[in-house]
Amino acid sequence: MNIGMAAAATGVSAKMIRHYESIALIPPGKRSAAGYRIYADSDLHALRFIKRSRSMGFSLEQIRELLSLWQDPGRASVDVKRIAQGHVAQLNARIAELTAMRDSLQTLAACCHGDQRSDCAILQSLAD
Repeated sequence: MNIGMAAAATGVSAKMIRHYESIALIPPGKRSAAGYRIYADSDLHALRFIKRSRSMGFSLEQIRELLSLWQDPGRASVDVKRIAQGHVAQLNARIAELTAMRDSLQTLAACCHGDQRSDCAILQSLAD
């Protein structure tokens, strides 16, 4: 399967497949006699794994580690769980930050008159 077909089959763009190869997240595609990249089913599985991991917000380094564990039949699930729990903690921290930002902005928006006056609590707060 060439890179275009692999992209269509996995939902990962050809540009991202090349990027993943360039950072050694996946091995480079084997080459045909004409020099085209050729991908096997195992490559497609890895690309789908990466896509799903990205959709869950894992970093490329976390995905690299998860891929390594996924491909290792002797892996310990404790290692996978450690990565997942660390990511959950990062997500919870980010959610708390976003919640605080939302709450602050809601408060400021409620204090802004939203009329023709020039004074604005939002701008004043940002300037302080």
